Amino acid sequence: MAASYKKLFKMLIDREMKSKDLAAKAGISPATLAKMKKDGAVVSSEVLVKICTALGCTLDDIVEIIHNEEN
Repeated sequence: MAASYKKLFKMLIDREMKSKDLAAKAGISPATLAKMKKDGAVVSSEVLVKICTALGCTLDDIVEIIHNEEN
């Protein structure tokens, strides 16, 4: 399993918000958001909570779990 943050970046587009603005508002590094653009990036729950607090959303709004289809 891996995490995808495409929902987060779609939300930023919908809100016409730049990644650097979210980083400043959430108190996280712009490099962390850049890392999150890659599927499977590992970030701490603390970072995710900061993002959700800054955006007024829940984890379900910004993270999608991708299941590996290999058996």
